Amino acid sequence: RELRRTMASETAPFCVTGAAGKGAASPAHRPHGHVVLAARIHDALVFAAGAVAAVLLLLCFSSLLAPAPVPNLVAGPSLPFPTSFPQQPQEADSSSDGLYARVAAAPRTFYDDPKLSYAVDRRVAGWDAKRAEWLRLHYPFGLRARRGPGERVVMLSGSQSYPCAGDGGDHMLLRFLKNKVDYARLHGIELLYNTALLQPRMVAYWAKIPVVRAAMLAHPEAEWVWWLDADAVITDMDFAPPLATRYKEYNLVVHGWDREVYEARSWVGLNAGVFLIRNCQWSLDFMDAWASMGPASPEYARWGKTLKATLSDKPDAESDDQSALAYLLLKNPKKWGARTYLEHEYYFQGYWAEIVDRLDGVAARYRAAERRFGPALRRRHAEGEHALYAAARNAALRKKAGGVPGPDGGGQKASYWRRPFVTHFTGCNPCGGRPNEIYSNESCAEGMRRALNLADDQVLRAYGFRHAGPLKDDVRPLLV
Repeated sequence: RELRRTMASETAPFCVTGAAGKGAASPAHRPHGHVVLAARIHDALVFAAGAVAAVLLLLCFSSLLAPAPVPNLVAGPSLPFPTSFPQQPQEADSSSDGLYARVAAAPRTFYDDPKLSYAVDRRVAGWDAKRAEWLRLHYPFGLRARRGPGERVVMLSGSQSYPCAGDGGDHMLLRFLKNKVDYARLHGIELLYNTALLQPRMVAYWAKIPVVRAAMLAHPEAEWVWWLDADAVITDMDFAPPLATRYKEYNLVVHGWDREVYEARSWVGLNAGVFLIRNCQWSLDFMDAWASMGPASPEYARWGKTLKATLSDKPDAESDDQSALAYLLLKNPKKWGARTYLEHEYYFQGYWAEIVDRLDGVAARYRAAERRFGPALRRRHAEGEHALYAAARNAALRKKAGGVPGPDGGGQKASYWRRPFVTHFTGCNPCGGRPNEIYSNESCAEGMRRALNLADDQVLRAYGFRHAGPLKDDVRPLLV
């Protein structure tokens, strides 16, 4: 298991002022019969001509001296994720009766079907057509016309509803959640953190399937749903998965290797703790098939035996989510496998034990590269400009001369020193307090702090601070 989301927003004034011309005489009510001296007319014309010339001269110089336009965070073409929902227009009738009438008069959608169920044991049919109709009603000019370019994403994560058993476990979950909140804010995507058990019998690692399935129905505007286990840390705040390019022909993205799954038949040939799944009928059907192998199924025990007999290295007869996922791809390569991308070219999710000891070296190489490329990458800037600076930084780091070796999102080779996209602390069990026997409490705790501080430093720089050290909680001013 160790291998385991408008058009361009319009410029608005800094302040809202009163109605234009309010309290002033309109042209139709100005006094008539003014007598104006010719000399005054001449003076006015001369002054106006001079003013126009000055403005034109100023515009010419400003066009030469002004920096290149900064992509708008809402509609920037390089932003691969969606933005938050647009503000709803103010209605003339905002009374309770008026609002109720508006809601009651809204067109009927699939939500009004009493047979619609969010539960995993009730199949949803015709989802692509239902979702398309909902989008047509709510975004008549197209979703991108309202919310900008890019693939729309909902990030999901979650944990148990009761306190952690381990000392400091709740604090650690809070830091893991903050990490995801930071990334979601920087990239303009929606985040849902769930603590409710939507299917009482689907516990532990199976609990995510009902949540993901329900999120697809609750967010028809989202093209992708992105699940991250609670113990996964996003360690590169600049990187964004290549949804519109590499994954455009796929419906499911997980970390793994084709050879390990389809040839070696290994249950650790992929990892089910982090995945992207497209919001479509294929995915709903896949989630139903996946859930049918879980503890809510009457065939649960039989599935455990089948998985142990089929997967070459499975040590027990328990039907777990990861083994079930590997089995579905292995046994249905055309139906499920053909639309699943097993990602291993970067750390879509990386095994923490092979990452954390290198993070200090990663951070040092990034600082050195930024110094080599001059002061531009180290300029102070608003947090809302993160996308622009992240793109510039990644472009510089890719250069062979002076850059940092490795692909965007990091990689497994010893010569790669790019930041890993996601560092997954599988086996550490921070909430339970008792890690897998092959790890010590100290190695897990130190590794989590290193990863979280590395990510936090990328956020704090927009506020002028950084951590005093890789394992320190206190911060110090960031030197320019």
